[in-house]
Amino acid sequence: MAKLKEGFKGERFVSLPESQLAEYAKDPVIGNLYIRKIGYFPRVKYHYVRKEKGCDYLMLIYCTEGKGWYEMGGKTYPVKKDEYVIIPSDVPYAFGADDEEPWTIYWLHFRGRLSASFQPAYPNPKPILPDDYSRLQDRLRLFEELYHSFSMAYIKEYMLYASLTLYSFLASFTCLEQYRSFHASANRLLTFSDRVIHYMQENTQHNLTLEQFATYFKYSPSHFSMLFQKETGVSPISYFLRLKIQRACQYIELTNLKLNEIATLLGFDEPAYFSRLFSKIMGMSPSEYRRKEKEIHGKA
Repeated sequence: MAKLKEGFKGERFVSLPESQLAEYAKDPVIGNLYIRKIGYFPRVKYHYVRKEKGCDYLMLIYCTEGKGWYEMGGKTYPVKKDEYVIIPSDVPYAFGADDEEPWTIYWLHFRGRLSASFQPAYPNPKPILPDDYSRLQDRLRLFEELYHSFSMAYIKEYMLYASLTLYSFLASFTCLEQYRSFHASANRLLTFSDRVIHYMQENTQHNLTLEQFATYFKYSPSHFSMLFQKETGVSPISYFLRLKIQRACQYIELTNLKLNEIATLLGFDEPAYFSRLFSKIMGMSPSEYRRKEKEIHGKA
């Protein structure tokens, strides 16, 4: 079996020199909890890491697609889609992607005087499944905010902001019920299409089919499609694709991500198909849309 430790198509990651981190660790606020390294790896076939002596940081791995595994304390644990694990510091471990269905992961290394507070009591991967009150996309937006701030962290104020934001990001995993309670209290009376649209919004990074939607909501595909179209006037897949392009517009306007990176984040295997779909729905190509938005904001 081939094994790669680094270098993946579509990967993104940011790190700082250890000397810079050592200086930040002395800060009374930053030193309590701070990022060492952060990244996103899409469908990373042959991904493999082994640390025989462990590391002086904790690592969070959040799997949003495919599957993988990690090994610690002589046991191997499978990690599936919509699961996360926090690997403690100073413990030998290994992890890697599944050979047949390699994982897509958001990950970060973190340290600090309070970092052990986020170490789980048990090593088993924890589920983060979509439901009527889940906030998966809020969490991913928070990740992008963290990523951006840490990428600017040679400026101390950005490192401070990343450090403070990290508490919220980690809490969205470790305090899951409390994190979701905001949506639960605000969305008690949901229609069928409300529930479906929320589920679609939570899964814009995946290529879901009509059959998968219908199975999740426990209907036949034809009955599911009829119910959704009756309430919205639009077919489920057409609505889902429009949500994907809506999310693409947000990435184009609010980030400096490359267009092929945006396509990957939204589950498009072929950037060319993403561009064609975007053009069909928006009436212009993604590059034209980005240029137009820059012109508008430049004049504002």
